[in-house]
Amino acid sequence: MPANISGLRMEVNWYYTGINMQPAAHPSSTLMFAEASEAGQIVAKQLSENAVLAKELAKLLMRPATHTIFTCARGSSDHAAAYGKFLFETRLRKTVSSHPPSMGSVYRVPMEHMAEQPFIVVSQSGKSPDLLASAEVAREAGAIVIAIVNDENSPLVRLADIVMPLRAGPERSVAATKSFIATLAAFAQIMSECIDRQAFEPVISALPDQLSHAWAASWDEALAPFTQARSLFVLGRGPSFGIGLEAALKFKETCGIHAEAFSTAEVAHGPMAVVDRNFPILVFPPLDEARAGMDALLGLFVEKGAIVAGAGAVGKGAIELPVVADMHPVTAPIAMIQSFYRFANALAIERGFDPDTPPLLKKVTETI
Repeated sequence: MPANISGLRMEVNWYYTGINMQPAAHPSSTLMFAEASEAGQIVAKQLSENAVLAKELAKLLMRPATHTIFTCARGSSDHAAAYGKFLFETRLRKTVSSHPPSMGSVYRVPMEHMAEQPFIVVSQSGKSPDLLASAEVAREAGAIVIAIVNDENSPLVRLADIVMPLRAGPERSVAATKSFIATLAAFAQIMSECIDRQAFEPVISALPDQLSHAWAASWDEALAPFTQARSLFVLGRGPSFGIGLEAALKFKETCGIHAEAFSTAEVAHGPMAVVDRNFPILVFPPLDEARAGMDALLGLFVEKGAIVAGAGAVGKGAIELPVVADMHPVTAPIAMIQSFYRFANALAIERGFDPDTPPLLKKVTETI
């Protein structure tokens, strides 16, 4: 290896770890651990206090005049919006368009086609300038601005026609956990009010207890093979794809691992060429029709010598991580990401990082 490249790597590694000189002594001592553990209680409160609001939003989304639902978000919130997109398109049969915030904040593109359509802005802080600008442009176009937001005193709330609070409470760790799960639950609750509520009510009401069980599930079996990882894949599809996106982000920001998320349908179109022996792959298998063909694909990775770990059964030769049994395909990914958060927190500590203070990041990311 050329000396200059070796030296550069040493400097980068020193800088990255230097920001995290005092990692938490035990995984349970981090803010990330404490906040993620609250998700079950938060979702229980949220489902109760947002019940009437969810009904009103359902009426808006299901009216004949609603032909397109727009979402606008960044980071973890955008990953949650990907989950919402799946629910609304498969269950509501409504077109969902992910609106790039730069269209409003940078290009100020007129959006007349949004008139009278729901424009859902998803944000934990409700403060990022690009999201606020997008909400303003949407309002100017006559859209119905809906804020799914954790901070009820944020500027986004003042721009919105309808506000659905996440009710997650203050989140001090830079890595969003409980607010992300609350956002997923918000989308699931709205969806359940849009269709056969009687059929879905037991599914949604069971979620808080299932989150508690998911938090207790240990994924420590995957710690050793993932601790030395420099790069990895996260796979999902359908209801679990947004969860895969979120997990890949958390690997990067809390554990310092380069991670990419792919649909199991997409990974075979080129990305799998980089997989070789001991390459780690974490799988969030969907529990619906999207599971078709997944086992055969994962079998190919195992044959190549990759380390495949999955939430639940993912085939012979893979590490089977415990999950909550008998969950509905819609809510199973929410429980999976809860178990993952505990794993990611422990993995960060194992690798010598403090997951609460990722380098170069802060809680509120203000982009334009």
